[in-house]
Amino acid sequence: MLGFEPVVAPLLAIHPLPRPGPDLTGVAALAFTSRNGVAAFAALSDDRALPVFTVGDATAEAARAAGFVRVRSAAGAIDDLVRLLSAEAPAGGLVLAPGALEPAGDLPALLSGRVEVRALPVYKAVGTGAAAPAAFDAVLVHSPRGGRALAALLTVGGAVGRAAVAISEAAAAPLAAVAGLDIRVAAHPDEAALFEALGKPAPRV
Repeated sequence: MLGFEPVVAPLLAIHPLPRPGPDLTGVAALAFTSRNGVAAFAALSDDRALPVFTVGDATAEAARAAGFVRVRSAAGAIDDLVRLLSAEAPAGGLVLAPGALEPAGDLPALLSGRVEVRALPVYKAVGTGAAAPAAFDAVLVHSPRGGRALAALLTVGGAVGRAAVAISEAAAAPLAAVAGLDIRVAAHPDEAALFEALGKPAPRV
């Protein structure tokens, strides 16, 4: 992969929350901020008729793969989703936002006074306790929670000469205090920009 040898060492595991199927009475649309939210909600409800708004294209693809037909992507970060919902959410209807038990952003608060949004926790992210590989050059960070888990894992001096490539400023923020870590942020919050920020490894000398 771009000259790197990939090592899979997940710092977080996703666990769906046990709960009854959601009551969709009065719900005019759904808003998803992650593929995990789509998967967990789809397992709880057979309804695929509601219009769906997503934070980015990967989440939109996951929604379509789950059977949703009317899907609009904000193609960005949570602020872009806020703008999309402000402009296009059904008037007078409730927007249900299935997502994490501890979300990175507070969508109902960000849309307060403009669109009525109700959060529905459908999954939680739990630390795996995985140890960092003995040797690595770079790590990809996809969320603020992942950034916090990585920051807790890196020992003093253990980050020197290593890079963390974050999908957003929010994902990078917990790593700011890690001494010696080269922090890079993707120009756009998607996988293509993440790999572009990763670049290629420096030649061995």
